[in-house]
Amino acid sequence: MAQATLTITLPEQVWIEQISTEFPAATFRVLAAVPGTDSGFALVRVTGPEVPEVVDAMNDHSQITELTLAQWSENEATIHFETTAPLLMFSSQESGMPIELPVEIQDGEATIEVTGSRDRLAELAEQLEHFGLQYRIENVRERLHESQLLSERQLEVVAAAVEQGYYDTPRECSLTELAEHLDIAKSTCSETLHRAEEAIIKRFVEDLPALDDGEEPLEEQLAVS
Repeated sequence: MAQATLTITLPEQVWIEQISTEFPAATFRVLAAVPGTDSGFALVRVTGPEVPEVVDAMNDHSQITELTLAQWSENEATIHFETTAPLLMFSSQESGMPIELPVEIQDGEATIEVTGSRDRLAELAEQLEHFGLQYRIENVRERLHESQLLSERQLEVVAAAVEQGYYDTPRECSLTELAEHLDIAKSTCSETLHRAEEAIIKRFVEDLPALDDGEEPLEEQLAVS
């Protein structure tokens, strides 16, 4: 399974791009979304200094066909609405790749996370382009369960090291004491910890955002070597 984080630049002709750029300090947090045949329904929480003005702009926009306030205050509103331009939902539906919620949108950009097979992710990229959605890749990585990252023995030793205070500052447990607690040789304890730490640190570094600007298209990043 591959996991990708994408930042999507929304088209200028779409209501959410127009309103979010008109009110760049507002954050739109999509809590739930369901695509229909020709429209989409969503529940969104809007926060920021101009929430009443944002709600008025949404209510007046031609692409919002229905709007109901579920909760309201001066700096926050939860809104249920129907729109004729749910491009993210349509892209997700056509590719068979669900977008993980919540999705945050601010100043014309949406940040989404998706998890699935590399073929499905590549199909999502094609659908985004089909609907005129430009995107940049924040990261793409394999999503493994902890049991796939560490062996059962490594998990046991690392968990014991944390519990006994081996990683505390100052250290509450020495390597010798940890080995005695686990009833294993000190050399075995050291080797097992080192291999586990190597796997954990490499995974952490893999998850860091790319530092260079020369990003390959998502389809190429998802290609199986």
